[in-house]
Parts: sequence; structure tokens; C-alpha cells
Amino acid sequence: MDRLVYTAMSGMRGHMAAQATIANNIANGSTIGFRADKVDFEQLLLKGRNGELETRSPSSEEVRDMDRRAGAILATGRPLDIAVEGDSWMAVQGPDGTEAYTRRGDLQVSAAGTLETGDRLPVMGAAGPITVPPYQSISITADGRVMIVPQGAAPGTPDQEIGQIKLASTAGSQTVKGIDNLLHVRGGGVLPGDMTAKVRSGALEQSNVNMTQALVDMIENQRSYEVQAGMLKQAKEMDESSANLMRVQS
Repeated sequence: MDRLVYTAMSGMRGHMAAQATIANNIANGSTIGFRADKVDFEQLLLKGRNGELETRSPSSEEVRDMDRRAGAILATGRPLDIAVEGDSWMAVQGPDGTEAYTRRGDLQVSAAGTLETGDRLPVMGAAGPITVPPYQSISITADGRVMIVPQGAAPGTPDQEIGQIKLASTAGSQTVKGIDNLLHVRGGGVLPGDMTAKVRSGALEQSNVNMTQALVDMIENQRSYEVQAGMLKQAKEMDESSANLMRVQS
């Protein structure tokens, strides 16, 4: 009896975790540059004493990777909006101070003069976070160079380069998405710069979450949870029937 209960409970736990992941994807359906998490279920086989018998078959749920397909790119016309093209990523300084990577390109200049993403993460250049001095106008070139016309410059003053955004390639490296929605090198380290990477200025990459499919996945996951809950109910009824039968015989 406990085998049925154990299997059903492990299935319910896995579907609850999957539901949280699907809900997180839906909540980020409009987040710039967001990549949806992918959930995998795996059947585990537990052996009895000396490994002779398979005693239970619980299920395990894990977010193994993200959907690495790019989202749609929409033009905005804003000079600090960029969309990274291809499979490259933009380097930022993560919350823990280490280098991480994102596709979120809604950039802004903070009050302290640091170039940041829309979620307040400093954008990395060759020598660390990029600092922007007071300017009249600002633009970002296709290869990630940040150009400004300094504040108070005479008319016709050419643009000046103040730094170049680090664009990194994931080719040949094992990367994983963290709970901070940033890409990290598995085991630590940094990605090499991609000198061929390009960005599209005045545009943003949207979330790659397919809302229709996410809603379908949520409904299917809920139904699977209900099946596991039904197994627990059946186990309870079988246990009560067995107990009643034993009382009659005694």
C-alpha cells in the first residue's frame, strides 16, 4: 500500500513544482529578453534489499534548461534599446558581483552615470561596467560601441566612443540559467567575447514564452496532479476496505 502512496505523493510534488515553473514563465510573458524554463519529468527506480527487486517508481521533476530560441524583435526607435542578434549574449554584472549574461536590451543611464539594463544590472565593457559622462546625445553601434556627443559640445562635434558592450558567445561552453534569470557558465568562469556579434539599435527582443502553449501546459499539468490525487484517494479507500474486512474476520 505504501508503494502506491509514495509514488502518488512524489508525482504530486513534481507536478506542483512544474506548476510553479509554468506560472513563472507566464508571469514573464512580457519581460524583455526572457527565456522560458523547460521542465523534464524522470521516472526513478528504487531497488529493494541487495538490489534484487524494484520496490517503487517515484517521479522526479527538474528544470533542466531553458528554451534557447530567440524571441521576436520589435522596433522601438529608442537609441538605448538594443536587440542582440544570433546566439550571442550581453555581459552584465550580476547581483553577486560576478559576470553574467542577458538578452535584456532596454538600457538606461543611472543617476550615477552607469549604463544599466532595465533590471538595474551594470552593463560590462572591456574594463568593467561602462560609465557614461554627461552627454547631449547617445547611440549604440551595430558592434556594441557606445557613442556620445558630450554635453556642451559645439554643433557638428563628432560622436565619441566611451566604451564597447561585451558581447559573448556560448559556443563550446556549458551554460545554465540561474534563478536570477541570467545566464551563467556552469561551474563558474566567464564566456569569451564574440567579435562578430551584432546588435540592432532601436529595437528590443521580446520574451520567447508562447502564452498559448504555456496555458495548455498548465491545464495538462493540473489534470495530471488530479490523477495523482485520485490515486491517494483510492489508496485510502483500499486501506479502509482492508481494515473493515479484518475486523469482520476477527
